[in-house]
Amino acid sequence: MSPEFRKSVESLHTKFERVIRAAPYTKGASLPEKGIYLFSENGKHLYVGRSNNIKTRRGDHYSSNPSRAAFARLIACKELNLPPPTYLKGSGARLTTSKFKIAFGEARKRIKEMEFRAVEESDPTRQALLELYCAITLETPYNDFDVH
Repeated sequence: MSPEFRKSVESLHTKFERVIRAAPYTKGASLPEKGIYLFSENGKHLYVGRSNNIKTRRGDHYSSNPSRAAFARLIACKELNLPPPTYLKGSGARLTTSKFKIAFGEARKRIKEMEFRAVEESDPTRQALLELYCAITLETPYNDFDVH
């Protein structure tokens, strides 16, 4: 392993500990601008993401627009035993069915009530590494790093 990469990876654990030990976000509390975030429910960590605008991205996850609400789409697809969404032409047709719309709406409400934590990380490469590190370490069931 290259010394540069080893140094980057070894320093991730400190930020990982900060995010999992952070108090869940409460309305009106300040959030870091850039970094990674974690959605948890009933003590189970479900999804890790990264953003250069964490406050806006949090709201996107329970937006009524399925193309912006990635986590809600993933939950709805899992509830309906559908394959994860892709970006291929024509693959969005299943997102318009009445069953999907209901499951998507329930997922949005659920996400809005989840615990939300975040930690600052402005460097995009470190954001990506930290997102992977947290998702792998926490075994978050809704993270999928496959190319869609």
